[in-house]
Amino acid sequence: MIKLENLSKNFGSLKAVDNITLQIPDGQICGYLGPNGAGKTTTVKLLTTMLKPDAGKAWINGFDIITQSFEVKKSIGYVPESGKLYKSLTPYEYLMFTGSLYNVEQEILEKRINEFAKFFGFENQIHTRMISFSKGEKQRVVITSALIHNPSVLFLDEPLSGLDATTVLKFKELLRDMANKGRTIFYCSHILEVVEKLCDRVVIIDKGRIIGDGSVNELENMTKQSSLEDVFRQLTDAGDVGSAVAALSKSINNQGN
Repeated sequence: MIKLENLSKNFGSLKAVDNITLQIPDGQICGYLGPNGAGKTTTVKLLTTMLKPDAGKAWINGFDIITQSFEVKKSIGYVPESGKLYKSLTPYEYLMFTGSLYNVEQEILEKRINEFAKFFGFENQIHTRMISFSKGEKQRVVITSALIHNPSVLFLDEPLSGLDATTVLKFKELLRDMANKGRTIFYCSHILEVVEKLCDRVVIIDKGRIIGDGSVNELENMTKQSSLEDVFRQLTDAGDVGSAVAALSKSINNQGN
């Protein structure tokens, strides 16, 4: 479970996260949406103990993110927007290293590495140095490293970046299975179609504040819109996208070649 009470974080005069109160129960996939700069990544960094809040409190599985940060880190998995790897290592070496940090027994760890490698399709590269890996190949390893210790809470920040369609389908099904088994999943993304189909609940933030919270159907009914895209457009500063596109197209065409 994830619980936030009046959580805030400022960067100078900018209120990146502004007095957010939120509770996400076990077994729920919660989509966390907002425009660029809305505070999504800052929220994740607070909840994963990478940043300290200026005000408010938060708990992960009952552990305080400030006073019990070590316990928080042990119970979570985190896929950042741009994950970094030790590219001189092989996936096997990197995942053995990561799993050992979580005190996963070696026999169990080796079995999980092989299972994830087969599932995500990098079993033939498991002993290849990652320096030559594509973005998608690296992302498979990053995701595996977040799951290798079987975390009870998972934070995902644009996790599908670089993945091929087959891996995306597998990963989405895996997330649903994890939620069905009681895992809590905090999913940040700009891809509204994925959030609409995958998430049980959607929280929309703008300028650091929650401006929408509910299932896709509840948000559509609340705003009298027919899709999550239209809900997002109405609640945020996206404005009249069609008019903006038409104006830009007209300007470009008037300029000639």
